[in-house]
Amino acid sequence: MDAGTLSHGQGHKTTYAQMVADWLGVPEDKIWRKPIPTMSRSAVAQMSFIPVGLPSELGVGLQSAGAFSPGPPAFANGCHICEVEIDPDTGEVALDRYAVVDDIGTVINPLLAKGQIQGGVAQGVGQALIEDIVYDRDSGQLLTGSLLDYGIPRADLLPAIRADFRPVPSTTNPLGVKGVGEGGTIAATPTVMNAILDALARLGVTDLPMPATPERIWRALRERARS
Repeated sequence: MDAGTLSHGQGHKTTYAQMVADWLGVPEDKIWRKPIPTMSRSAVAQMSFIPVGLPSELGVGLQSAGAFSPGPPAFANGCHICEVEIDPDTGEVALDRYAVVDDIGTVINPLLAKGQIQGGVAQGVGQALIEDIVYDRDSGQLLTGSLLDYGIPRADLLPAIRADFRPVPSTTNPLGVKGVGEGGTIAATPTVMNAILDALARLGVTDLPMPATPERIWRALRERARS
């Protein structure tokens, strides 16, 4: 099996083998991916004058013209819900529960799809709670320029993230698939911030900048109490 796409965490080696096995009716362990071979520039130039296998509209040689018109895009959708607890004395936020129900079209590998969603949620939670770029007010020096100083989400920040699917196959591509990788990152940030503001609304806090650090929450509560 030769694939022309670049895998950077999606698990193509597994999912492509699953699809080919299903289409051809052969065991997955009989299918393997082939690393795309490299070619020298002279070899590329030589092959460009051999029109076998090339679309006729591209012509022969290194100079060619072609057109590609993609079909309508397929958009995923879903629902994210989280429950938070806030300590009013310190402003600390604890994520108690987080659940996701997504429609990503045909689910080829549920384990890999859930892993992508959970990783995306972790990234979105980090943006909502701890990730910030801080500069020194006097010198302009970046103070969060390394992972020793920049807040990134870790295991102790996150609860067990429950993910489930309600797939509606897309009609715009042969596999019926929709996007999955961005769902967690896009939805998690507003989900967490809305949960925080919902908890703080009864105390009079209706707006809060990101990240919602304990200090910012603590100051917002104190300012509201004074007013």
